[in-house]
Amino acid sequence: MVQATKKRRGSSRKPPKARLRKPAAPKRGRADGASGGKAATASELRHQLEQRARELKEARDQQAATSEVLSIIARSPGDLKSVFGAILKNATRLCDAKFGNLLLYENGAFRRVALYGAPRAWAEATNRQPVIPPNAANPLYRIVRPRQVVHVHDMKAERVYIEGAPDVVGMVEQSGARTIAAVPMIRDGELVGAIAIYRQQVRPFTDKQIEVVKNFAAEAVIAIENARLFEAEQQRTRELTEALEQQTATAEVLRVISNSLSKLDSVFDTILANATKLCAAHFGMLALHEDGAFRSVAMHNVPQAFAKQRLSGPGSRPRIRSGGWR
Repeated sequence: MVQATKKRRGSSRKPPKARLRKPAAPKRGRADGASGGKAATASELRHQLEQRARELKEARDQQAATSEVLSIIARSPGDLKSVFGAILKNATRLCDAKFGNLLLYENGAFRRVALYGAPRAWAEATNRQPVIPPNAANPLYRIVRPRQVVHVHDMKAERVYIEGAPDVVGMVEQSGARTIAAVPMIRDGELVGAIAIYRQQVRPFTDKQIEVVKNFAAEAVIAIENARLFEAEQQRTRELTEALEQQTATAEVLRVISNSLSKLDSVFDTILANATKLCAAHFGMLALHEDGAFRSVAMHNVPQAFAKQRLSGPGSRPRIRSGGWR
């Protein structure tokens, strides 16, 4: 019992006080974002500032180019030539390319519809032959199935060039193209065209530059769709206008008939005038078929030389047989 009591008394002693440790002083010379945990030097900071300034300038330039294209689309929705020209100019300039072209994919083949900065010899050749013959080995046609970007670092290293495909060899030799990036234009999953930019030296495009071209390709698709909708609306307007003009002309003829039941000359003249106008013709003639021949009974806006062929005399009209006027 005594020993147990001693143990309990011993266990009630207070634990020794823990020694207080001084907080560790922060290590000097460490800066967030500096390479290797070292403080950024003045030259490194200057480089970072210059990089950010370049990025801001690129963003402003791209925004200005996008605004230019969208402005043209809004101002002239049916003017695809101007839209394509602006898109190609900005895509080529912003990506530091030498030249570029924009193509539409129609009936299984690409057709060039816009060029920018192209060397003269190649530009003349493309004007003579705007359609590029289908060729699965041609880098441009590689985007048809996967609908993905095709980025060729060196055209002269391509098999299709080495084997001497005429269209590819002609393009490389006439334009001097070495590095090419071709970006598909896609609408509702279907390929509608492509934008291709070129450099005359072996210098691949960056991912950021290819993204810029992708944005312009999307704008080109918007322009094509807007032009289609604009043309459809114009066609509907033309059809409605033509229908209204026809109704007006018919009403005029019926009014003349009701007011001049015995005056066929007035009716014929009104009919002929409206028919000529509605059909956008320069002049017209109305003739009756009598005794195997046509007799002119009305003429509208006929040239003077043609009108002189009419027979002289009051009430006389020229007659037409297979041999001509008489």
